[in-house]
Amino acid sequence: MTTTIANGLLAISLLTAAAGHAKDAPLTQFRVAGLQEAAEIVVDRWGIPHIYAKSQQDAFFVQGFNAARDRLWQMDFWRKRGLGELSKTFGPAYVENDRAARLFLYRGDMYREWLAYGSDAKRIAESFAAGINAFVRATRENPRLLPVEFRKLGYEPALWSADDIVRIRAHGLTRNASSEVARARTACKGDVGIDELRSGLQPAWRPSMPAGLDPCTVPAAMMRTYTLATSEIDFKKPAADSAHALGIDIVSMLAAGERTEQGVGSNNWVIAPSRTSTGRPILANDPHRAYSAPSLRYIAHIAAPGMDVIGAGEPFLPGISIGHNGRIAFGLTIFRADQEDVYVYETNPDNRNEYRYQGRWEPMTMVKETITAKGAAPREVELKFTRHGPVVFEDASKGTAFSLRLAWLDQGMAPYFGSIDFMRARNWEQFSASMNRWGAPSENQVYADTSGNIGWVPGGLIPVRPNWDGLLPVPGDGRYEWAGYRHNDELPHEHNPARGWIATANNKTVPEGHLLESKIGFEWADPSRIDRISQVLESSKRQSLLDSMRLQTDYRSSHARRLVALLAGLKPDDEAAQRALQLLIAWDFEVRKDSAPAALYEVWFSRHLKAAVIAQMAPADRQVLLGEGDSRVILGILEQPDAKLGVDPFATRDRILSTSLVAALDDTVRLLGNDPGMWEWGKLHHALFVHPLAGLLDATVDATVGPIAKSGDEFTVNSSTYRRKDFRLISGPSFRMVLDVGAWNNSRVINTPGQSGDPASPHYRDMAADWEAGRYVPLLYSRKAVERAASARIRLTPEAAGN
Repeated sequence: MTTTIANGLLAISLLTAAAGHAKDAPLTQFRVAGLQEAAEIVVDRWGIPHIYAKSQQDAFFVQGFNAARDRLWQMDFWRKRGLGELSKTFGPAYVENDRAARLFLYRGDMYREWLAYGSDAKRIAESFAAGINAFVRATRENPRLLPVEFRKLGYEPALWSADDIVRIRAHGLTRNASSEVARARTACKGDVGIDELRSGLQPAWRPSMPAGLDPCTVPAAMMRTYTLATSEIDFKKPAADSAHALGIDIVSMLAAGERTEQGVGSNNWVIAPSRTSTGRPILANDPHRAYSAPSLRYIAHIAAPGMDVIGAGEPFLPGISIGHNGRIAFGLTIFRADQEDVYVYETNPDNRNEYRYQGRWEPMTMVKETITAKGAAPREVELKFTRHGPVVFEDASKGTAFSLRLAWLDQGMAPYFGSIDFMRARNWEQFSASMNRWGAPSENQVYADTSGNIGWVPGGLIPVRPNWDGLLPVPGDGRYEWAGYRHNDELPHEHNPARGWIATANNKTVPEGHLLESKIGFEWADPSRIDRISQVLESSKRQSLLDSMRLQTDYRSSHARRLVALLAGLKPDDEAAQRALQLLIAWDFEVRKDSAPAALYEVWFSRHLKAAVIAQMAPADRQVLLGEGDSRVILGILEQPDAKLGVDPFATRDRILSTSLVAALDDTVRLLGNDPGMWEWGKLHHALFVHPLAGLLDATVDATVGPIAKSGDEFTVNSSTYRRKDFRLISGPSFRMVLDVGAWNNSRVINTPGQSGDPASPHYRDMAADWEAGRYVPLLYSRKAVERAASARIRLTPEAAGN
């Protein structure tokens, strides 16, 4: 059957072939303006698009077109949220979200902004945006192409500008501003050292109170605007009732470290040929981010003369940030450098738009903008900026104002956009040089190439703080200024180490004694994941691809092993507590979804044990400020009890263990019943991939995937950060990749819940079951292999001049 729709800009032919061999895959043809020569997209049976173009300019055009074809609603929403245009579509309830977002847009010189990424960055972004716009225009010509979200809610996608791609900054992972505020609030209540229970510092360090700072002048509410700009939008309730409105529980948010990378982990490693079963390097990466439907990541293959790159990026951005180009392979994790600072100002009592700086009153920069709101009159909002950054909170009654200085608002810092440079490198020298221009977020990049080399290099703008440690807010009066940024050459790196492997897991990768050990940052990840990865990689002389896949899906808990070891000497009087004790002692420490002891352990550790330690060590008025507690610190306190636990620390430790275990047993019985034989961790611990508009779409749109019972916890290599209240996963490895460097077709990948953003597409949820089970799909690279697996073809041809 052939249907033709012709109207000016676009002609579309839909050719449906009978099901059969890959060569008979259905063909869709588009004729579009802006394309220079014919191009093709081959979609394989797993929904992965393989783009073939005759120039790199056309390749990025087609990448934008294809991303919009598969993820248009997600991309349009990303743009609306980032530019502060939600109210235009969703109404005046989101004016405050829009105002907040606009405070965090890049507002510098666009000429130098583009130069910061490389000589052809602007052309690439323009081609990508033109491709998006070509598909948007196609939806206007043929409404059948319009995603269901637009049709159900009655609005159209917007056209893009290349500048949108780099001006939007708040969608990237943020850093420690919220932690600075939380630490100040704890310091206001007494000794700042007790904040270690909330966020332990590495290396060991005691925060210094900046001269001139009264921590009690730092309100939790000052982070509301920051949270509005960086948090996900909840459309399930009216905005006035949501977690993003005036009533947001900022105290709990600060204590829990939400919307920073503190609750998000990632793993990567590379293995040298001398340590693999094939004699070729292996590169593995599983970045962990918030779970969502559609997935944050999108897998694509982009082939053109001089470029043949495959892997994952974000659908809103050109290029690939995790993958390979046929010569080199690359994968990233967050390098937790401190890139944010909170500034506190004294404001002029005669003019609150002036702040004291170096002994005089300096005016804030004032920007007035109009926010268009659906169904309401336009709103004029005022944005204020100091020399340090956006003003996020003012208290006229106390004569104070607060702003944020953020490295990621500097030029060249659009999140992940710098990958367009390194993804085309051909060797270690080119790759490491390109990382000198990497902006945000700061990353650990691991590397491998077909010549057998492996390496690691961190990158990102890291401020130089000459006279403070960055752990608390500072006065904005001129005493605390950044002295530029660290040169990447100062950072540690590795190339072909003798041990034959390199791994990172957001851990402190700056070695002890390094010049910059205490000058880059202090809030690194719990070492449990890197310890387990290192143990496995070091224990085997020959690693296979299957071994790396097994390690990415490893559920062994070192935390559980260490904590249960402390129970061995306990002799509880209560019979039920004795049974609980025996259940844990007999456990193999695998946090599997079908495990009864895993269920008891997780309820104990996450809901009862950490809280009991905090209750013992912190006064009641500070306990709420410490949140769930730093697991690494609390584990250390229990293993090596000292005077912090009182005059008889070991007896106090054992009492905490016993009483919290009894409480956890009661809690587990309430949750799972009286029979431990029926307990399973997966009956509590679950993944639920919820579409942002699930609360607005009607019952005809099935946009939620799950719940899916899930193994693991935050501290296993297969990490799963969950909410204590209902054990629902917050974040984890939605994307995993294992590369056979040089034999590329052997590589494997998974992206959950699926590749597509269309809830009606078979590729919207088809990877979810494989992801949960630890299975992978092929990441095919050669044209021959791709053709054999083709399930659909899309052919793009240039629109003839004058049509």
